[in-house]
Amino acid sequence: MIRHNLHKRAHAASQAAQPGPLASDGLGSSAVRKQRLEIYPSPGPHNALWYFPKLTGGYLRVAKNALVIQLARYTPMLWLKNILYRMLGIQVGPHTSVGLMVMIDIFFPELLSIGENSVIGYNSVLLCHEFTRNEWRRGPVQIGRDVTIGANCTILPGVVIGDGATVSAMSLVNRDVPAGSFVGGVPIRLLRPNQSSDPA
Repeated sequence: MIRHNLHKRAHAASQAAQPGPLASDGLGSSAVRKQRLEIYPSPGPHNALWYFPKLTGGYLRVAKNALVIQLARYTPMLWLKNILYRMLGIQVGPHTSVGLMVMIDIFFPELLSIGENSVIGYNSVLLCHEFTRNEWRRGPVQIGRDVTIGANCTILPGVVIGDGATVSAMSLVNRDVPAGSFVGGVPIRLLRPNQSSDPA
C-alpha cells in the first residue's frame, strides 16, 4: 500500500515538474524549487531522519533500494545501470550514462527522471529528499535530454534541469537550470546563457 501510494505520488510529481520563471540572474528561484516540495514536520521530538523507516516505506524498502543503488554505483555496464534504476521506478531515457559512484536517492528514487542521452558525472549525488532537525521534505528531480552534469555535483530535490544544459563539476544545484545554459559553483550561478545559440 505504501509503495503504491509513493509510486502514484512520484508519477504525479514528475509530471508536474516544469521549469519555473527565471530570476534576475537567469536561473530559477529557490522559492520555485521549494514550491515543488512536500514539506512535513518531524513526527517526534528527535531530528526527522531518526524516523526515516516510518516516513519512507520501512526498512525493507529502503534496504532494497540501497542494495540496488550500490550495485549500480559500481557496475561499469551502462545498460545494466539503467535497468537497475528502472527497477526502482526511476525514469531513465535511452542512452543515458550515469557515471561510476553516482549516488541516487535511496528513500525516493522514483521521484527522479533523467532524459535521453544525458551524462551524470562521477560521484555526483541526486537527492529527492531533505531531512533537517525539525522537518523533512521530498520532491521530484527532473533532468532533461542531452544534459551534462560534471563530477562531484549535488542536485537538490525540486530542481528542473532543462534540455541541453551543462553543470560544471563540483557544483551545488539548488535552483532550476534553463535549457542550453552552462552553470557552475556552490551554489550555482549562470556562467553562460543558452550555449546552443553561441557559434561553435
